[in-house]
Amino acid sequence: MPTVGVKRDLLFEALGRSYTDEEFNDLCFEFGLELDEVTSEKDIISKEKGEGKAEGASETVLYKIDVPANRYDLLCLEGLVRGLQVFKERINLPRYEKIIPAKGEGQKMIITEETVKIRPYAVAAVLRNITFTKERYDSFIDLQEKLHQNICRRRALVAIGTHDLDTISGPFTFTAKAPSEIKFKPLNQSQEYTASQIMDLYRTDSHLRHYLHLIENKPRYPVIFDSNGVVLSMPPIINGDHSKISLKTRNVFIECTGTDMTKAKIVLDIIVTMFSEYCEKQFTVEAVEVTYPNGKTHICPELAYRKEKVKPELINKKLGISETPSSLAKLLTRMCLSSHVTGNGNNIEVEIPPTRADVIHACDIVEDAAIAYGYNNIQMVIPKTYTIANQLPLNKLTELLRLDLAAAGFTEALTFALCSTEDIADKLGMDISATNAVHIANPKTAEFQVARTTLLPGLLKTIAANRKMPLPLKLFEISDIVVKDPTKDVGARNYRHLCAIYYNKSPGFEIIHGLLDRVMQLLEVPPNEENGYTIKATEGSAFFPGRCAEIFARGQSVGKLGVLHPDVITKFELTMPCSALEINIEPFL
Repeated sequence: MPTVGVKRDLLFEALGRSYTDEEFNDLCFEFGLELDEVTSEKDIISKEKGEGKAEGASETVLYKIDVPANRYDLLCLEGLVRGLQVFKERINLPRYEKIIPAKGEGQKMIITEETVKIRPYAVAAVLRNITFTKERYDSFIDLQEKLHQNICRRRALVAIGTHDLDTISGPFTFTAKAPSEIKFKPLNQSQEYTASQIMDLYRTDSHLRHYLHLIENKPRYPVIFDSNGVVLSMPPIINGDHSKISLKTRNVFIECTGTDMTKAKIVLDIIVTMFSEYCEKQFTVEAVEVTYPNGKTHICPELAYRKEKVKPELINKKLGISETPSSLAKLLTRMCLSSHVTGNGNNIEVEIPPTRADVIHACDIVEDAAIAYGYNNIQMVIPKTYTIANQLPLNKLTELLRLDLAAAGFTEALTFALCSTEDIADKLGMDISATNAVHIANPKTAEFQVARTTLLPGLLKTIAANRKMPLPLKLFEISDIVVKDPTKDVGARNYRHLCAIYYNKSPGFEIIHGLLDRVMQLLEVPPNEENGYTIKATEGSAFFPGRCAEIFARGQSVGKLGVLHPDVITKFELTMPCSALEINIEPFL
């Protein structure tokens, strides 16, 4: 869940009254939010950098509020206050209006063919005669960052650019050029750079370096410039310094470029609805005409209102309450969903505003009714029907095996489900393409690049971290591994594996073999080739030549056991022999 930090005094001023921390916590709970923390800028810096680093930091009280991930309208002070005020019935829900300028007077944006393969979509709007204060400006910038991290998926889907319209002149062109052809002064820089130099400049920047990969390998970089050739931005990396907004800015040109048109429209709608409150004519937004390479034009922002009908009995049935249609309509109106009863009380007509992109189904409307009604106010009743819960057979088998492996003298370890490509491939003497591993699209660290395809590396790393413990070390783990599977709707599937390791001055192959016999005895699989289990000599890249066997049970291969290769042991920073066993336990269900 995203966390929104707001200054307490500023929040109370906007709400028109003060609360104790406990009272505001209760208000948040009523509205479906959570007051996560009461802190200050000084406290935050002290936690992050140490006590001595917080000198001079503000002691203004901050409220950290957890917001549902799909409620983009609550990611800033303006939306939060507006939602709470409507919820407490202190104000009516505002009506957002799109103003289309007279022909020839409005702003235009032209998208060229060159950018189609990189960032094909763009939408734009203008906030006219807006008045910024320091607090409003900070909130405006903070909302953009929150959206970038949330719905924009770290700018991969959408990148937002905001510009002082009085410093540039339309029509604007969104195109793509070779890096050497793009030259401008980036935001807050003192000189001009080419696009290639800009990428090098921000390669060590703690904030912007995370976005460079989105375009750095492309032959052309996206760029927006005005009719005079002034560069507005190079999305999704950086805006130009020429058009940067300030407290004195009166007219803001907002552009959203991206790879997902739906998300771009939502992002633009959220920004303009939140801050049109500060325009001279409140809650109005000036439209921009966007022309696509195929010649089609699109007037944006959409600011679309739509109506949905939901039956009162559906809401009552789903929530287990018995409210009248008019009461239910009032509850929904308090959640910023303007509603009224139609058809002799048979239906409730709900108007979905442009700020509520999260409402896509009747169940979303029912959820809002539940929040407004209050979950604690729903009477607890015993269900009319009952079911008897039962443990999944695979989990039940796992729990039974855990107990007996512990009884056999092995200690259980729980390791990470994610690991590096080096752990499951290079260190085990394999090529990563042969592992059929599922790769993480944007890993945070080199330690978590793929989902594990074997439990062995995790246990070996656990032993490496506990080398000072008395020998022998006997570890086991029963957990899921993940491999690609194109027949599944998610493209991958899990297998439940059992892995055990014996680490001592001697390899102890007989110990691991004995453990296999004990496991098969527990699974009631006899030692024979027909309907039982057997082992056959084989070779494995992770095992010592001539010291590896494949395990067959009920006619199919279920795993391997043997003495690990010295190269494998060395790569995991171990110094003594090690035997290992790994089997798939799903065939034994």
